Amino acid sequence: MHHGLVTIQADIDALADQTDFSGVVVVSARDERIAAFTRGFADRPNARPITLETTFGVASACKGLTALTVASLIESGELRPETTLRSLLPEALPLVDDAVTIEHLLGHTSGIGDYLDEEVLGDVDEYVMALPVHRLASPRDYLPLLDGHPQRTAPGASFAYNNGGYVLLSIAAELATGRSFYDLVAERVTRPAGMVDTDYPRSDRMPAGAAIGYLADGRSNVLHLPVRGAGDGGAYSTVRDFETFWGSLFAGRILPMPAVERLVAPRTDVPSDSRRYGLGFWLRGDRDTVMLEGSDAGVSCRTAHDRPFGLTYVVISNVSDGAWPMVRLLEERLPSLAGG
Repeated sequence: MHHGLVTIQADIDALADQTDFSGVVVVSARDERIAAFTRGFADRPNARPITLETTFGVASACKGLTALTVASLIESGELRPETTLRSLLPEALPLVDDAVTIEHLLGHTSGIGDYLDEEVLGDVDEYVMALPVHRLASPRDYLPLLDGHPQRTAPGASFAYNNGGYVLLSIAAELATGRSFYDLVAERVTRPAGMVDTDYPRSDRMPAGAAIGYLADGRSNVLHLPVRGAGDGGAYSTVRDFETFWGSLFAGRILPMPAVERLVAPRTDVPSDSRRYGLGFWLRGDRDTVMLEGSDAGVSCRTAHDRPFGLTYVVISNVSDGAWPMVRLLEERLPSLAGG
């Protein structure tokens, strides 16, 4: 076995000790796990330990699920890349440019103002929603949050990561089909992918075994996030489901491969992050590695899949910044692990 594959478990163990990591890490090559690690508590007061089966919030990592759902609706003819948001929402959000399309929203090139602007967000633990979180229980409940933000740039002119745009995609999916976004994700993405433990639960009705997310001061994140997520975040998942996801995605079990390739083809260079972006997926700047990432109060995660080598890692933490030291280690080691 490649020397890097032999030593990666020891490196993960050592870094977890140094950083007091709380969460899960798995690394697999060609569907065989070569490293796995758990540490910390899913429920601190009750000392319920994190396991490899623990369900975690994954925040923006589920933008990939949204993109796949929308792409599936494009495949079935219920949406088109050039469908304008205005054609689906003729009266709402008057500040959104009439030319904004589904594809602009998928690629973060819509230029719309964002309700959750990460460039000026500051400490995620201090962010408070502008509406009471219990009122945000379905995608269309977010419309008051999305209103009142002026258009920043012309549609298609530039890349700017935009959470509100992905909420709008989930609203567009519902309006185009007359179906619940959550049902669409399940039917078109998670079930075909074999992601048996991935869903959008309410934070006041969590499934058994789910990890509570924690802020730096030890409080839970329940008052910081919508009671139920929408297109930009809020799903809960497991390491096994993310491992299964990559295999299913690139075997064509979720979408036909030409549609998958359209989503993971680089559309935009993001030099500030040394990355590129497709439609719903981050890409490494230097190799054919596709990534999903989430960061929010009490949530941090990244999963990546190196396509040529078949190498996958998943890091999920139930602490706001807990995943990032582990992610940096794996990103530094990925080229050598992948034989490059």
